[in-house]
Amino acid sequence: MTDRRLVVVVTGLSGAGKSTALNALEDLGFFCVDNLPTSLLKQTVRECEGGGIRKIGLGVDVRVGSFLNGAGPALDALVESDRDVVVLFLDASDEALLRRFSETRRPHPLAAAATAAASQRSAEGGTPVLGAVAVLDGVRLERERLAPLRARATIALDTTSISVHELRRIVIEHLGPGKASLPRMATRLVSFGYKYGIPVDADLLFDVRFLDNPHFVADLRPLTGNDAPVREFVLTNPHAAELLKKTEDLLSFAMPLYEREGKSYLTIGVGCTGGRHRSVALAVALAERLERVTGLPIRVVHRDIARADPSALQKGGPA
Repeated sequence: MTDRRLVVVVTGLSGAGKSTALNALEDLGFFCVDNLPTSLLKQTVRECEGGGIRKIGLGVDVRVGSFLNGAGPALDALVESDRDVVVLFLDASDEALLRRFSETRRPHPLAAAATAAASQRSAEGGTPVLGAVAVLDGVRLERERLAPLRARATIALDTTSISVHELRRIVIEHLGPGKASLPRMATRLVSFGYKYGIPVDADLLFDVRFLDNPHFVADLRPLTGNDAPVREFVLTNPHAAELLKKTEDLLSFAMPLYEREGKSYLTIGVGCTGGRHRSVALAVALAERLERVTGLPIRVVHRDIARADPSALQKGGPA
C-alpha cells in the first residue's frame, strides 16, 4: 500500500478551513494545487505523477465557477486501480462562517451572486438584503452548489468548534505518515445539551433526557458525568443499563457497515438537557464498549460540560 498513489481533493464551504487543510497536507509532503478548474484535475495529476510525485492535494471550491459542474465526472476520471482518491469536505455552521468573514473583512466569493439575487427580490417588492444577511445568502447559495461534492465526501469535518491547530491535527491523523492503508473510520462521541442546540455535524443522535437527572440531587448538581458519584447514579439506573445495551447492539452492527461503505468519519451525539451529567456519563461508557467490540478508534468530546453557569446551578435551573 505504501507504493500506492494518493490524491486528496480538499473542498467545502468558504471560511471552513480549506487553506489550513491544504497547508497541513503540504507539511505532510503533498504537492498541493489550489483553485484548480475541474477540467484540469486529471491532467494535473498525470503531470505530477509523471514527475514522480505520489501524494497530491487539490483544492476545489466555488471559485472555479462554472467548472464546478464538472466535478463529479472529473473525480470519476481520477480513480485508477493503484490510486486512492479521498474527498475531504469541510463545513461549519452559518453563524461560525459569518463570524469568520466578519473577522477577516473579506467578501464571500458568492457575494456578488447573492447581491444580485437580493436586488431582484427588492425590485419585486421584497426586503433588500444587505450586510451580514447578504453573506448568509452567499453561504446558502454555496451550500447548494457544493451539495454534489458533499455527497461524495470520504471525510466530512465540521469545523464550527475546531481551532486551526485542531483541524491540522485531525488532517494529519487521517492522512499522515505511518499509515499502512487509508485510515479506518474515526468515530466521535459528542455529549451535548439540547438547550445549546444539537451538533451540526452529527450523523446519529441519541436523546437521553428520559433518564433521571442528577441535577435535581443537591450533592450531585455541582459535579459532572466524569465524576464517580454521577456516573454511578446514571449508570446504575436500569433504564440506562438497557439503553446502553440496545445502543451498543445497534452501533456495533452499523459502524462496521458504515466503514465498509466508505465512510471515514462518524459523529454520534448523545444529548441531555444541559450536557453536564447524563450525556457525559453515557458517552464515556458507550465509547468504552464500542471500542472493545468494534476495534475502531473512538474519541469522546464533551461539548457543553463547562458551559453551565455555576450561579444558575445553585438556583436549581435545569441542566
